[in-house]
This record gives sequence, structure tokens and C-alpha cells, in this order.
Amino acid sequence: MTAYRQRLDMTTNWSVVTTAGLASFALGDDNNSHVVFLFAMLMNYFFLHLEARRFRTFEISHHRTRIMERFFYPAMLGDKVDPNWHQLLLGELAKPRSPMNRWDSLGWRLRRNYLWIYVGILIAWIAKLDTVRSKQQIFTPISLIDAAHIGTFPGWGVWVLVGVFYAYLLRLAVTAGRAYPLEEG
Repeated sequence: MTAYRQRLDMTTNWSVVTTAGLASFALGDDNNSHVVFLFAMLMNYFFLHLEARRFRTFEISHHRTRIMERFFYPAMLGDKVDPNWHQLLLGELAKPRSPMNRWDSLGWRLRRNYLWIYVGILIAWIAKLDTVRSKQQIFTPISLIDAAHIGTFPGWGVWVLVGVFYAYLLRLAVTAGRAYPLEEG
């Protein structure tokens, strides 16, 4: 179980290191584009998918462990348990399947680790957009929206795309299941 935990942590570490490197590059020079942060958002989405897939694999082992904890150990200690628990474990060993679907695993990992990374990227992106305006120009939300343009693509369009992406992430995090199978209460 520890090996799976290290595999999950490794993906999060990749995400943090990549984000920090991209943020250092983007904020290190005023001439570097804010698009680097949009790229960081997409890179983190890739890492989130990798971690969610690994999490589903981890959940297979976790589910088997919970079966043993719920049925084997109590039986060894003299408690009454369902006599057909062997069939449940054999079924899990014969056809391994994750007790959680892909969307739930994405939501779990997002809620546990990646939402904070995405909040940091959003704050850094907005800070980068603010550095685009000249020092004499007064800060206004309109100047922030205009600064988000990419080539001929308007800034409001970039904000809409980022807003839709973050709404999607928030929906994933909120709607993901919150209970493990075989857990009490």
C-alpha cells in the first residue's frame, strides 16, 4: 500500500514542480507571456488524469484490504461475520475492478490536492495579467480582461474559457462521491 501512496505523491510532486517552474519563468520577466499559466492549467489537468488513474488502481488494493479488515480479522477474533465473504474476496481477485469510477477518482484527487494548485495558478495568472499594464495606467477590471488577449483572440474569450474550465473543475470536485465502499458510517 505504501508503494501506491508514493506513486500518487509522485504525480502531485510533478505537478507542483512543473507549476513552480512555469510560474518562475512567466513572472521572471515582464516580456514573458501570460499564456504560460494557461499551459500550466492544461499540464496540471494531464497530471490530474494520471493521478486519478493511479488512484483507481490504488483503490482496488484498498478495497481488498477493507474486505480482509471487515471479515477476516473479526472471524479470527471470534466475531460472527457473513459466511460468504470468501466469495466476495474471490470475486475481487478474479475480476479486479475499481470501486470508484473515473469521474469520482478525478474529483477525489482534485479535492484532495489539485484544487489548491489550481487556485495558485489562477492567482499567479491574474498577477501576471496585472503586470502587463503600464505603470501610469490605473487598475480596472476592464484592463485585466483586455490584457488576457492571445494574439487576435480577445481577452474576454480567454476569461470565458478559463471560467468554464474552472467551473468544470469545481463541478468535478463537488459531485465526486465521498464514501468508500465497505466503510462504516
